[in-house]
Amino acid sequence: MAGRMIDNLLRDLEAPIEARGFGTGWFSGFFALLLSLVGFAFVVALRWPAWFAMPQLEVLRGWGGFRLLTHATLLAAYALALLSLMLRPRKAIGMAALAVALSASILGGAGVQPHEVHSWGMFFGVDFFAVNMIATGLMFAPIERVFPHRAEQRLFRSEWREDLFYYLLSSMLVQLTTFLALAPSGFVNAHAGGLTHVRGWIGALPWVVQFVLAMVLTDLAQYWFHRLFHRIPFLWGFHAVHHSARSMDWLAGARMHFIEIVLLRGLTSLPLLTFGFAPSVMQAYVGMVYVYSSLIHANLRGDFDWLGQWLVVPRFHHWHHAIEEAGVDKNFAIHFPLLDRIFGTYYLPKKVWPRGYGVPEQVPHGYLAQLAYPFVRKV
Repeated sequence: MAGRMIDNLLRDLEAPIEARGFGTGWFSGFFALLLSLVGFAFVVALRWPAWFAMPQLEVLRGWGGFRLLTHATLLAAYALALLSLMLRPRKAIGMAALAVALSASILGGAGVQPHEVHSWGMFFGVDFFAVNMIATGLMFAPIERVFPHRAEQRLFRSEWREDLFYYLLSSMLVQLTTFLALAPSGFVNAHAGGLTHVRGWIGALPWVVQFVLAMVLTDLAQYWFHRLFHRIPFLWGFHAVHHSARSMDWLAGARMHFIEIVLLRGLTSLPLLTFGFAPSVMQAYVGMVYVYSSLIHANLRGDFDWLGQWLVVPRFHHWHHAIEEAGVDKNFAIHFPLLDRIFGTYYLPKKVWPRGYGVPEQVPHGYLAQLAYPFVRKV
């Protein structure tokens, strides 16, 4: 029964364009489902903070308007779900949104109180997933509908289920990935007393200068990390998972092998955590990267030929994912294309986009199969 309901929901979400225009109830149902999931995540984080909430987001949860925001989110979900049920012949999306919002209300809604549980020191970032979804999904999904590069590409395009699962998992396992990624910087800080003068010099710089310097240093580290994962066959097995996406949009950037995420964050966090940058600079940079990563993968039109010479724009990074031979092993920078110019890997033909994306090899579908792929792949 549950499987049939999920199948109906997925079919309704993936309905053809003519069945989901304005007035059909599809958009109201979609946003009702999205808001109900966000509201549900907020309620769960408030009820079981020891298990499902990030300590770093305690300031947000303790903010006086957070419960009001949660209440408004659930009310909007209810209203949009009812509108969808009235307008749409198919009721799957509206019913699913209504069920999720009702479950959040049964758990206590915006007035829920923390429930005492035994904590094992491990938590899952449900609130982090919800904040991510608001910051990126609600930002880029509508923009991609208004200014698409590929107008025929749907919001629920091929492989969206896999990429959404990656997005959810990377948010939920934020504590584990952070713990593993911080190991290198912890070792350096414990054994590199000679960096005292460097830390003092960087810490004394103006905030804006620190932020730009953080972008430059992390991009330099990531450039060579990225290039190694293209050059070394065993490492390519991990990175091929990311490149296996055959469509580009804001969600495609979430498809990354768990081991690559840990190694990448461990390397790029080294300059931030060992050179004395202000904590607010590090926090601002991390927040910017989450949004910027979605931007450069997004299905957004605009050639930006001049800007693309100095800052990474969607077309620049789309060429990195291109199926064409011309784009292979090009455009490794994440922020500054100048690095690719210096090291001979820059490619951005004027007003030309890739004709397709992906990799020639057969990367399997499904998270578990892709998790195992680097270890079973024939080099």
